[in-house]
Parts: sequence; C-alpha cells; structure tokens
Amino acid sequence: MLMNKAETVLVNSPPRRWLQRFYEVRVLLRFGGRLLPGARALEIGCGSGYGSQLVLERFGATSVDAVDLDPVMIERARRRLARFGDRVRLVQGSASDLRAAVGAEDGGYDAVFDFAIVHHIPHWRAAVAEVARVLAPGGRFYFEEVTAHALARPTYQRLFDHPSEDRFTAEQFLDELARHGLVVLGSTTRICGDYLLGVAAKPVPAGSDR
Repeated sequence: MLMNKAETVLVNSPPRRWLQRFYEVRVLLRFGGRLLPGARALEIGCGSGYGSQLVLERFGATSVDAVDLDPVMIERARRRLARFGDRVRLVQGSASDLRAAVGAEDGGYDAVFDFAIVHHIPHWRAAVAEVARVLAPGGRFYFEEVTAHALARPTYQRLFDHPSEDRFTAEQFLDELARHGLVVLGSTTRICGDYLLGVAAKPVPAGSDR
C-alpha cells in the first residue's frame, strides 16, 4: 500500500532524518545489531533511499539491494544514491514477494532492514516470511515499526492511509518473527507501544562452519 502525500512529506522531513541517523541507528546497534563490512544487505520499502544511505554509511554494508512499490520513490532513491555507484541496486516491487522483486534466493542476504514499511503491507505476514527466507544463517533483521496502537489513534486515521485489517501489535510482530525461526536479540517500544524497534537473528544450524 503506497503512502499518501501527508505521510510522504513526514517521512522525508529533516526531523525524521535526524531521528533515523542519531537515534534509531544507535538503538539498533545496541539491540544486537552490528557493523556490516563485506555484507550484502537488503532494504524493503526503501522510499527515497535515506535508509539505504544509512545502511552503507553507518552500518558499513558493502552493497544494498533496495525495493519499493512506488516508482516515484525509486527514482528519488536513484538520485540520492547515485554516488554509491554499483554498490546499490534499486528495484520496483513488493516486499511480500522478494523472489519476483529482486530475484532474492534463500539465504541471500546478511542483513535486511525495515525502516517502518511492514505496517503498510496488507499481507504483512508474507513479508515477514520473505525476510526470514532471504536471510543467511547468522544474518540480522533490523526493524522499526508502527503498531496497531498508533494506527488506531484519530490523528493517524485522519492524516495517513494504512491497511484497515490485520494490523499488528508489538507482541504480534515479535511472535510472527519467532514463528519463522527468527530470534529477537533485543527490542523496545516507545510512546505507549506505538513504535517498535529491534533486531532479530536467523540461527546458524548446528554443525555449520559459519
């Protein structure tokens, strides 16, 4: 589900950028995230590309594949990330079918980033399943999400467009990660449970040399 104009302005605003760079990155690193030299990363719902920029600059990933449903956002991201050259691949497509979107193989990524996009996806459980599928053993899923608690607020309902069914609480989101074999290393909620931040890992099979 595409963001409406009001939310597009909000998520691309300077305060939101500051929050991502100077707060959310630190929280994600504290909750089991790690720097990613040599890593292949994926950002789902990349928007204008600022999240992918952080994945390269602050987390140190070697390359990023970034997918978004909105072709306008893909073009904005292309302009923002042009200076990174072939370290970035931008693709229009759905996070609920990453094989079709980016040709993602099982275990193809060392890290997947979700900067508040899964709550926009009507079939969000399919997106979580795809994250688990494409993560390599030992890989990390970095997530920052808006919960059903926030989406039920009158201000959210007046200003923004979101799926009206099967919204998730923080607990339901974490449970869905566990259902797909991801182990939550650390998480936190903010503003009465409105926002969820955390990191989950895909376990390394016993006997593996990873």
